[in-house]
Amino acid sequence: MRKYITELIGTFFLVITVCGTVMSKAPLAPVAIGAVLAAMVFAGGHISGAHYNPAVTLAVFLRGRLAARDVLPYMGAQILGASAAAAVARLIFTAPPPPAFHASGGQLLAAFAAELLITFALAYVVLSVATTVHHPDNSFYGLAIGFTVMAGAVTMGGVSGGAFNPAVAVGISIAGLVTWAMLPIYFVATLVGGGLAAVAFRALNPNHAVSPDTPDGPAEVPDRQSAGGARRTGAGRVKI
Repeated sequence: MRKYITELIGTFFLVITVCGTVMSKAPLAPVAIGAVLAAMVFAGGHISGAHYNPAVTLAVFLRGRLAARDVLPYMGAQILGASAAAAVARLIFTAPPPPAFHASGGQLLAAFAAELLITFALAYVVLSVATTVHHPDNSFYGLAIGFTVMAGAVTMGGVSGGAFNPAVAVGISIAGLVTWAMLPIYFVATLVGGGLAAVAFRALNPNHAVSPDTPDGPAEVPDRQSAGGARRTGAGRVKI
C-alpha cells in the first residue's frame, strides 16, 4: 500500500502543477512541471520507483522490473491522484481556463506523433537511469527525468497539449484544458510510446535481462560487464 500511496501523491502534485501553471498562464510552466516531477521522483523513488505515469509503469513492467500484480494498482493510484489534483485545481484557480486544446485532421496526427515520441523519450530515460545495475552510482536520475518532461513540454506542448502521460491526460481533461475527444489519442500514443521504450531498452541492453518473478518481485540477472552485479529489489520497485 505504501507504493500505491506514493504513486498517488507524486502524480497529484505533478498534475496540480500542470493544471495550475496552465490555468494561471504561468510563463515558466514547463520549468515548474519538470522541477516538480524531479522533486517527486527524488521523494518517492525509494518507495515505489516514482513512475507517476501509467506509460512508464507499462515500460518498467515490460522491462521486467515490476511485478504483474502491481501494474493495475499503480495505474489506478496514478489516475486517482491525477483526478483529485484536477478537481482541486478547479477549486483553487477560479479564473476561466484557457480554451480547451483540440486537434483534428493533420494536426491530430501531429499530436499523436508528438505524444508518442516524448513519452518514448521519457520512458527510455527512466529505464536507463533508474533501473540498471549502475543506478546506485548516480544521483542525477530525478533531474534527467524532470528535464526530459520539461524539454518535451517546451518542444511539443503546443502541438499536442503536452500530456505525455495517461494520468495527466485524465487530469487535464477533467480540468477542461483539453477536450475529452483527445483522451483516446493520449492513451494510445503514450502507452505505445512506453511499450516501444521498453523494447528499445531491452534490445540495447542485452546484459540487463531479467529472470521470472520471484516471491520478492523480479530479480535482475547480474550484468557480467558490471563489477558489482545486480541487486534484488522489492516487488514493484525501480532500483532507486
